Amino acid sequence: MQIVLLGNFYESYKIRQLEKIKKEIINTENISTSQLEDIAFNNGICVSVYSNGLNETISNIYNKGCVIGDRKTSEEYIERFVNSEKDEDSLFLYSRRFGNKTIVKAIKYDERTYIFLNSSLQPLDASIMLLKSQFGYIVLITLVVSIIISYVLSRIISKPIIKLSNSAKEIANGNFNVSFDTNTNLLEVKELANALELAKNELSKTEELRRDLMANVGHDLKTPLTMIKAYAEMTRDFDNLPEKKEKENLNIIIEETDRLNVLVSDILDLSKMQSKTYELKIEKFDLDDLIRNIIKRYYILIDNEGYEFIYNNKKSIYIEADKKRIEQVIYNLINNAINYTGEDKKVYINIKEENKKIIVEIKDTGKGIDQKDIKYIWNKYYHNEKNHKRSTIGTGLGLSIVKSILESHKYKYGVKSVKGKGSIFFFEINNKNML
Repeated sequence: MQIVLLGNFYESYKIRQLEKIKKEIINTENISTSQLEDIAFNNGICVSVYSNGLNETISNIYNKGCVIGDRKTSEEYIERFVNSEKDEDSLFLYSRRFGNKTIVKAIKYDERTYIFLNSSLQPLDASIMLLKSQFGYIVLITLVVSIIISYVLSRIISKPIIKLSNSAKEIANGNFNVSFDTNTNLLEVKELANALELAKNELSKTEELRRDLMANVGHDLKTPLTMIKAYAEMTRDFDNLPEKKEKENLNIIIEETDRLNVLVSDILDLSKMQSKTYELKIEKFDLDDLIRNIIKRYYILIDNEGYEFIYNNKKSIYIEADKKRIEQVIYNLINNAINYTGEDKKVYINIKEENKKIIVEIKDTGKGIDQKDIKYIWNKYYHNEKNHKRSTIGTGLGLSIVKSILESHKYKYGVKSVKGKGSIFFFEINNKNML
């Protein structure tokens, strides 16, 4: 850029410089030779003064272009300007002697004095010529240094990225026993490594849950099917089976069919809710009456197995929501509490009013949930213990269904748990849904 643009830039600079000097000379009364010498020296130009037919040239040792073109051309120009009535004029000339282009700025100082400012339009100073000769070396050195620095930086940056890429490919192949530790000081790469490490951990847990889901669904499907087949074959093969035993076998077949139907229904419901293909049917109903009717369904557990349901509300609470879905939420939360409550077999159902909101709580007295596991309990078939225990009631999809229903109602929900003291599942009914 210096080689190509330097000449144009220098020419433009010199033209502006001469215009500035012209104004300085015109604004100076009775300008002296010493003042013109200072101007010539400070600006690196030639100053020719034409007065009373005499031509005096003032210059300095640094200026090589101290001529106005060729001698004949310069004399003709001086005579032409003096004889003209112009106050100023400009002319570009080319000197064969010095082989350079010059500009002449002619000024009529007074009636007898004419001043000609002459400057070369080519940067001929020794320092500039030296810089031009060094450009080649500078470019070569800069290019070599840039290549070296680029190579080093690319290795510093690309090496950990390549390592991260290879680890990511291992995850794609199903291997989650990889590390994204790159031992780099680059902040961006560190953040990328941390993000990939987090993604790996989440994918690992998701894969583990997927395997558990397949195993648990298979278990819950296989068990009732096996029992249905076994008792059906028994009823078929024994012609003289007592009527009481035959009815028992048929009841077991019906119960297992019902359990199978509940599992399939839950899977379909969950699929619908997660795909947003169902609509809420909002209606007005008494939440207290709904909960009391749900508790009545557990009379078998109360009478035969000693479960105790402690419900603390004593007044009607009317809300607007999808009654069937809210019933499903409460039913599933109670089932969950039954499955995980302690040896006392107590389940607490509490309703509280706080900040104009209704809070429904279902509490058990079981072992509680580790804090690190709480965010996963809403996943399908997630269990605190790795070995899946077939629930006394329910299918293992209850909390996933609860989550989907409450989110569709835009209700806040959550769980509070203390190890060894049990868990409290709750959800909040918004003020706008209360009547």
